[in-house]
Amino acid sequence: MSVNSIWNDLVGASVGYRGTEFKTRVIEAGEGEPLILMHGNGGHAEAYSRNIMRLSRHFHVIAIDLLWHGFSSGRPFTTEMVPTYAEQVVDLMDSIGADTAHLEGESLGGWVSMWTALHHPDRVGRIILNTTAGAVVEEGHVTPEQLAAGDSLRERSLAAIGDPTRETVRKRLEWLMAEPDRVTEELVTLRQFFYRRPETRDSLVNVMRNSFRSDSPHRITPQMLGRIRQPTLVLWSDHNPGTGPQFGRKLASLIPDAQYSCIADAGHWPQWEKPEEHDSLVTDFLRA
Repeated sequence: MSVNSIWNDLVGASVGYRGTEFKTRVIEAGEGEPLILMHGNGGHAEAYSRNIMRLSRHFHVIAIDLLWHGFSSGRPFTTEMVPTYAEQVVDLMDSIGADTAHLEGESLGGWVSMWTALHHPDRVGRIILNTTAGAVVEEGHVTPEQLAAGDSLRERSLAAIGDPTRETVRKRLEWLMAEPDRVTEELVTLRQFFYRRPETRDSLVNVMRNSFRSDSPHRITPQMLGRIRQPTLVLWSDHNPGTGPQFGRKLASLIPDAQYSCIADAGHWPQWEKPEEHDSLVTDFLRA
């Protein structure tokens, strides 16, 4: 009987560190064009554990811990989070000798992908916005659903980081899934490990307190979306909390060279919940 396991899924990948200015923890595999995978708020590289090896058949896949998450380090906390994450991505590319890379970001990672594409356009190939956070599709308007989802995630996140019991960590992870039983015991244990690590915990408290501001100066506005020139796949799900398929379609319509796909029966982590479908869509898009 096959067993779904992060360990089994990552057999053949390597775990290490890249970067010069930043010490970025990476899980990587494969050869060819670089594809950098970025997790969401409070996450870590293993958010893509079910995708790395399959995608590595075609690309040099690098899943990372964003700064102040996991084991990545390199700069004291700053409220200039999103621009700093973009600097981290460019530093990683420099360290592997890559002029350009494709970017996929889930939630916060999608926000970083958009910011990097806008502010370092010559370094970015194609981008995949996987249930991305950080964008508004109507000028100056964050929807009530977005605010409610952000409040719920912040509350669960701070509870899990402040007291990382199996119950609080599981509740935080269940927010990500269309069905709560998709949160494995192994995933709870791994996330609990990171939240109990003093350096990570202290950093994440600052991250969570500053990530859900409706007045963030780094929000991606409709005008900014219109300046994204990279071919873009807006990859959504039918049960994404706070921003459903209608939001995803509107987002795609504001990016000049974008296409839209929606994965059924998935929440905020379609790459985990429906990995084969996710990987097929991403591979077809990047190889088009």
